[in-house]
Amino acid sequence: MALFALVLVAFCGVSILFFQYYRIARTLPDIADLRQRASQFETMRIYDRNGNALYDIVDPNAGRRTYVPLPKISPYLVAATMATEDKGFYSHPGFDMFAIVRAFIQNYQSGETVSGASTITQQLARSLLLSPEERFEQSYDRKVREAILAAEITRRYSKDEILEIYLNENNYGNLSYGVEAAAETYFETTADKLTLAQASFLAGLPQAPAVYDVFTNPEAAFSRQRDVLSLMYELSQEQNCIEVSNAPQRICVDAVSATKASNEIKEYPFNPPVARMRYPHWVTYIRTLLEAQFDPQTIYRLGYNIYTTIDPELQELAQAAVSEQVQTMAGQNAGNGALVAIRPSTGEILAMVGSADFYNENIDGQVNMAISPRQPGSAIKPLTYLAAFEKGWTPATLIWDVPTDFPPSGRPDDPSPPYQPTNYDGRFHGPVTVRDALANSYNIPAVKALQYVGIYDDPNAPDEDGLIAFARRMGITSLDQPDYGLSLTLGGGEVSLLDLTSAFSTIANNGRRIPPVAILRITDRDGNLVYEYKPAEGTQVIRPEHAYLITSILSDNRSRTPAFGANSALNLPFPAAAKTGTTNDFRDNWTVGYNPDLAVGAWVGNADYTPMRNTTGLSGAAPIWNRVMTAIVPRLTGGNPSQFSAPPGVVERLICAESGASPSEWCPKQRSELFAIDQPPLPPEDDLWQRVVIDTWTGLHASSSCPEFREEKFVLNVTDQAARRWIRRDPQGQAWAEAMGFPRPVVFTPNRECAPTDPQPTLILAYPKDGDTIRDSQVNVYALIDAPQDIELWRLEVGPGQKPVEWEVLAQGRNRIPQPDIIANWDASDYPPGIVTLRLYLQGPEGAYAERLVRLDMQVPTPTPTPTPTPTVTPEPTSTPTATLPPTETPTPTETPTPTLETVGPLIKFPKATNLP
Repeated sequence: MALFALVLVAFCGVSILFFQYYRIARTLPDIADLRQRASQFETMRIYDRNGNALYDIVDPNAGRRTYVPLPKISPYLVAATMATEDKGFYSHPGFDMFAIVRAFIQNYQSGETVSGASTITQQLARSLLLSPEERFEQSYDRKVREAILAAEITRRYSKDEILEIYLNENNYGNLSYGVEAAAETYFETTADKLTLAQASFLAGLPQAPAVYDVFTNPEAAFSRQRDVLSLMYELSQEQNCIEVSNAPQRICVDAVSATKASNEIKEYPFNPPVARMRYPHWVTYIRTLLEAQFDPQTIYRLGYNIYTTIDPELQELAQAAVSEQVQTMAGQNAGNGALVAIRPSTGEILAMVGSADFYNENIDGQVNMAISPRQPGSAIKPLTYLAAFEKGWTPATLIWDVPTDFPPSGRPDDPSPPYQPTNYDGRFHGPVTVRDALANSYNIPAVKALQYVGIYDDPNAPDEDGLIAFARRMGITSLDQPDYGLSLTLGGGEVSLLDLTSAFSTIANNGRRIPPVAILRITDRDGNLVYEYKPAEGTQVIRPEHAYLITSILSDNRSRTPAFGANSALNLPFPAAAKTGTTNDFRDNWTVGYNPDLAVGAWVGNADYTPMRNTTGLSGAAPIWNRVMTAIVPRLTGGNPSQFSAPPGVVERLICAESGASPSEWCPKQRSELFAIDQPPLPPEDDLWQRVVIDTWTGLHASSSCPEFREEKFVLNVTDQAARRWIRRDPQGQAWAEAMGFPRPVVFTPNRECAPTDPQPTLILAYPKDGDTIRDSQVNVYALIDAPQDIELWRLEVGPGQKPVEWEVLAQGRNRIPQPDIIANWDASDYPPGIVTLRLYLQGPEGAYAERLVRLDMQVPTPTPTPTPTPTVTPEPTSTPTATLPPTETPTPTETPTPTLETVGPLIKFPKATNLP
C-alpha cells in the first residue's frame, strides 16, 4: 500500500511536471533561428591591398564586433570561460539540476536572489530568446522557461555551436562585443593568439563589464582575473586539467602558471581604447566613399571587409618623404605636405598622404590636403597645351614670349585694365616653340595658349571646347566659377592634388582615362564576395598622339634645362615626365609627374594659406616626387621601369629651330620635332623668312593702288602685334632680328594689299632728274617732302655707281617741305666722271619709309669757281602744288637761299642691304 502510494505520488508529480513543461514550452520562442537571433551587427573593417587591417568602423550605438569560428578562438579562453561560467558544460543537458537546487536553497535561506546557477546555454537562451522584460525578471517561472529553452538548444545544437555563438555574443566592455573585438581592444591581438594571462582576464569581464573596467577600476579588474585563475586551478585539479573541444591537449593551470599570469596582467600597459587608424587620411577617405555608397545599416552592422588599393610599402615611404621634406623646409615657413600616387593602367590609388602629421593641430593636420582644392600654379599648363593641340597646335607652334597686354577675361571687349603677366625669371624669351614654352614653364606663352583655346565652352561651336570643359573631361570638376580669366592657365582656379594627379595619370595611360580607384573588393563576414573591382578599359578622352606629344615635352630634360638646370629633381634615372607649379606669394608648391608605371603628385604648403618663403615647386615639392618615383617605380616593375612608347600616329619631321615651320631656304638652324601624322609642321611658306613685294610706306602687299614705292623685301613673317612692337622698339627684340638677318627697319609680312584709301607720302626729287648730266661742281638739289603721318627723318644721300654700297649724307632733317625747294647745296667737284646715284629717303612711324633714286652722269670739269645755274624745275605729277622756279638756265649773280640743313659729317659707309637702313 505504501509502495502504491509512493508510485502514485511520483506519477502525479511527473504528470504535473510534464503538464507544466508543456504549458511553458508551448509559449516559448522558436529556437530554430538561433544564429539569426544572435547580434546582427558586426564591425566593418578596412584593409590595405595586402590584407593588413587599417581600421574598424564601429557603430557608435553598438560597438565593435567581429564574428570568429570556434577553431579561431584560443583554447585558453574556452577553458577560462568554462571554469568561470559552467564547469559541466560538456556533460549537462543545458541546465545543471544540482546547481539549480543549490541556488534554490541559498536563495530561500537568504530571502533574496543571491545565486543564479545559469549555465552557458541558459545565459545564451536568456540573451537571445527572452524578451528584455523577462531577462531582468526575478522569478522561478522565468528560471524554468530558461532551463527548458536551454534543454531545447542543447538538443538541437552541438556544444561547439553553442559555445561559438556565446563567445561571439558576450559583452566584454568598452564597446567590445565578442571575443575577437575584446582581444583587439585590450591586447591588440586576435582571439586565436590569446595567452593564459589574457584569456583569464577577458573571461571574467562579461559578468560585470563596467565594474571590471581596467581603465576606470583596475584593481577590481585584476582581482576578477585572480578569481578566474583560481577557478581554472580548481577545475584543473578536479578534472586532471581542463578538457576543451578546440584543442587536442587539455589546458592545465597550476599555481605557478596562475601566479605568472596574474603578474603579467598587472604589469601590462593597458591603453584606453581609441579609434586607432593606420593611414588616417586614407581611412577617412575610404569612409566617405562607403558612406556615399552604402546606408548606415550596411556600414555598421553587416561586418563587411573592405580591401583597399593602398600599398603599405609605398604609403610608408610616401609619408616619410612628405614629413621629412616638410621638416627641412621649416625655415621657409612650410608646415605641411601631401602626396597621391596612382597606377595609370588601372587607376588604383597606391598611396595617399593627406598631411605631414595627422595629429598635429598646429598645421591643421587632420585636413586632407590630398583632396582639398588648391591653386596649382603652372602645374595645370599641360592641360592648356593639350586643349590647344586639339585645336591644331603642335609642339613646334611658335609663340612670342614678349611683353603683352591681355584682356583679363579673355574677351576682346573687356574694358578692364590690361592683364600683363610676367615670367618667373623676370625675362622675355622672344620666339619660342610650344616645346620650349611648356618645358621651361614660360607664363606669357601659356596665357596666349589659353587665349587661343578659350576658357568657357563656346555654345556656337559644334563640340564642347574651352579649358574648363577639357579639364572636366580629364576628371577635374572643381573649376566651377563663372568668372575665371586668362590667369586660369597659371593656376588661377583651384583643383585637388588627387584630381590633377589623376589627369596626369590619364596622359601616362596614352589618353585613356580610368577614374581613381580606392576599393579593390568587399567581402561579407563569411568571406563571400560582395564587390570586386574589375580593371576598366577606361575612356579615350584625348588622342594617344597628343598624350605622347605632351609626354615628350614634359620628359625632355634638355629642353627644360634653361629654366630648371640639367640635374634638377625632375631628372630621374629612368624616363619620366613632370611639371612643377608655384603660386603667388609662395603659398603652394606642386610637382606632378609620371612614367607608364606610376603617376605621383606632391604638394607642399600650409593648410591655412600662410605664405612660405622663397620656395618653388622645384625646390619644395619636387624632392618628394623624386624620392617616391625613384624608390617605388623600380619595385613595381622588378627593376625594369617601362619606357614611353610612341603610338603609330606620331611621326618625326624636320623643322626650322627658330620658327617651328618646315625650313625655308633662309632658315639658319634646323632640328627634328614630333608631330601627329595629321598635324604636320607649317609649310616653308609660313617660315619667319619670306620675300614679298611690298609698298614700303604702308608695309602692305604692293598693288596697282600703290605703285610708287614698291620693293621686293626680305620680310619677317610675324602677325603677333606684341611681337612686332618688341622687335621694333625693344633692344632685345632688335638684337634678335639682326641676329636672324633682318636689317633695320624690320619689315613684317603684310596682312593685305594696299588700297586707294591707304595714306601715301609725297616724295619728289625735283632736280636733278634721273639721267641728267652734271657738269657743274655746285648743285642745288630741289625736292618736295610731305606725308600724312609724322616724319621721323628724311635724308639725302649720294653714292658711286648704279648700286652704291657706300653713301655720303648730303642733308637730313625732320621738317616737311610741302613745296619744291632746295634741300641741299651739293659740292660735286670731288666726283670723277661716271655714274652716281642720288637717293632721297623718307622715314615714317612704325618702320614706314619711301625713297626716290636718280642716276646721274658726272662730267664735272676741273673745278673752277662758277655759280650753280638755277634750272626750271618741273615736278612729277602730284596732287601737291608745284612751285615755279626761275625760268632761265643762266647762273644768277646772287646766292640762292637754301633751307637750314643739319651738319653733314664725313663719308658714311652703309652695308649693302635689301631693306633701307
